[in-house]
Amino acid sequence: MSNKEALEYLVGLGYEKDILVETDKGLFSKVPLTRVNFPRVETLEVSNLTSITDYMKSNIDGYKEKLLIQVVSPREVRLLTPLNDDDVRDEILRAVAILPNNVFYDRFIDTERFNIMLQSGFTDNEDKELLLKFTGLIRDEAVKDTGDDGISQAVTIKTGVASVGDAQVPNPVTLAPFRTFPEVIQPESKFIFRMRSGPEAALYEADGGAWKNQAMKRIKEYLVENLNELEDEYEIIS
Repeated sequence: MSNKEALEYLVGLGYEKDILVETDKGLFSKVPLTRVNFPRVETLEVSNLTSITDYMKSNIDGYKEKLLIQVVSPREVRLLTPLNDDDVRDEILRAVAILPNNVFYDRFIDTERFNIMLQSGFTDNEDKELLLKFTGLIRDEAVKDTGDDGISQAVTIKTGVASVGDAQVPNPVTLAPFRTFPEVIQPESKFIFRMRSGPEAALYEADGGAWKNQAMKRIKEYLVENLNELEDEYEIIS
């Protein structure tokens, strides 16, 4: 487009001709121009996946375009509009899971707090029950390393009303902490269980974060299943 054509175009849009200057170097304005942006949607924040499916089914705000659901992480899902004229998406809804704040990894805590953590922050399975029973029987004596592999441990536990004995520390263990939305099955993963004198216990994650992919897959499956009648009204990515 030539300078003359650009000048005529801008005048046609309502710009005053005397504020525009045509030069050999291009077309200039005597007045600074500021881009007027469209108002943005105020994001609604919720804490569960049910709120997203309820919102989609009710279509309370009357969206006619296909919406985008983004599974950002095991604890966050976003509902987005299509790109607008500025190539920007509005975030309609953000779901962030409320998770227990008393679950600790990679640090030793006393066995009483460890026991409470297991009961309140993990779903029930065989290894959880094993650890609860094991930590409940430990005596306040030294934890002994056994073998030459740097992994095995033994502790002194109560084996009867008045008797004691050595027991091998279970390791590794498969547990399912509350790490994602309550509507989906919590993913299980491997943990290294360690003990030291005190007695104190600790859990160390040992699956390289693979549980996150499993959790996000389950979130997507839940949304697809519960929005099956709206399959033409959204796309989902994770």
